[in-house]
Amino acid sequence: MITFKEVAVLDKNSEYLGVPTSTLMENAGKKVYEKILEKFDVKNKKVILFCGLGNNGGDGFVAARYLSEVAEVGVVLAGNVEKIKSNLARTNFEKIEKLERVKIFYSFDNESKKFLEESVVVIDALFGVGIAGEIKEPYYSLIKAMNESWKPIVSVDVPSGLGTKMVVRPKITVTFHDLKEGMNSENSGEIIVVDIGIPKEAETHTGPGLMVYYPIPSPDSHKGMNGMVLVVGGGPYSGAPALAAYAAYRTGVDIVRIATPCNTYPIIASFSPNFIVSPLIRNVLTAEDLDRVVDLAKKVNTIIIGPGLGNLPQTKKAVQEIIRERGENSFVIDADAIEAVADDMTCLKGRQGVITPHLVEFEKLLGKQPAKNFEERIKQAMELANKSGFTILLKGKIDIITDGKRVKLNKTGNPGMTVGGTGDVLTGIVAGLLSKGVSPFHAACLGAFINGYSGDLAFKEFGYSLLATDVIEMIPKTIMRFL
Repeated sequence: MITFKEVAVLDKNSEYLGVPTSTLMENAGKKVYEKILEKFDVKNKKVILFCGLGNNGGDGFVAARYLSEVAEVGVVLAGNVEKIKSNLARTNFEKIEKLERVKIFYSFDNESKKFLEESVVVIDALFGVGIAGEIKEPYYSLIKAMNESWKPIVSVDVPSGLGTKMVVRPKITVTFHDLKEGMNSENSGEIIVVDIGIPKEAETHTGPGLMVYYPIPSPDSHKGMNGMVLVVGGGPYSGAPALAAYAAYRTGVDIVRIATPCNTYPIIASFSPNFIVSPLIRNVLTAEDLDRVVDLAKKVNTIIIGPGLGNLPQTKKAVQEIIRERGENSFVIDADAIEAVADDMTCLKGRQGVITPHLVEFEKLLGKQPAKNFEERIKQAMELANKSGFTILLKGKIDIITDGKRVKLNKTGNPGMTVGGTGDVLTGIVAGLLSKGVSPFHAACLGAFINGYSGDLAFKEFGYSLLATDVIEMIPKTIMRFL
């Protein structure tokens, strides 16, 4: 069973993988036609379709075209032709306009009511997935007419109005690829799942469809509403926390704060006027800094902890205490903080977020050598996610992302990204998405895709000489390309 948002993800990912929406719509309409022929005797009889103005209606137009080869077809259009929402649906509507055995009804009048009375099957193609709230006219009256006709109804993909008070009551629902959220035999009748050609990789791998989870800022939003991040990093190293901060900004975050030891404070503060940098007490993070970090954490949504911190015992102890103290924040745990967490995973209890290990760090978290077999490694990542309560983003040639229940793989990225700092960029992207309210699993999946795709864009320009900062500058191009 898949959510309504995942349907949009699959459509966009399929297009990205070379299967256009036009092919999916053609296949969908044809499958509906084939199932109607299997279940009903419609040869030389009347069949009526109620079609909306979106892609669900487009599926209905395709089904009408095929049905016209064997039956007399009526199509009730729920609105003006000019309001058909997609060019693809409009193209399929124009195809049936020319057919002799298709009668188009532009309103539900006496003529169309008579056609409904004489039809042996009613096809519901008004709405696709994701309709919520009150059903308005003319849809309310059309759904009411279908239900009160007492004719067998076949719904296309989902019963129109599912989840609302006014919903179609079908005998059969022909649904595409998988059951949709909320569907059952009581509200959908006999459910027939059909394959319409969505590539397996569209579901198992990341892709641009995940951009449906990117929260587009409201025109009325103000500073801070679109995410605030705190980076706790630096001491031995100054570049890593700065790269993570830059990447969070380029992901669309409003405010990035950096808490860093006193020796790296002036260096990081000099990198950019965009950073709000706060010095800590000593040259490395220690437990003495807990109160200062907690105060800063109260001003943000998400905490990045780890980049450039080093692995001194007092620093690892401080990392554990910060995580224990801040249950109100989401976390991205990266780099040196991973070793601290590996020493005592009880600090993660009741917390949420993403851990981003590479293979050596993964071994420390597991407490044993990672499996060489890729499928076994996925199982290990799932076990770790369940044990920690965090989404695991295991970096590699193919990234593994899992929350313990779901798994996605990411193939974006290239060998040029072995340059130092690209992991910090990934951390910043994921944290930026988390701070915007994206769930840990989807933030990790989308973050891995954006980071790798941005790296691929940088590789086209700089080849094996690309830098982590080049990847950061490509983040907005990736987001805007697929948003």
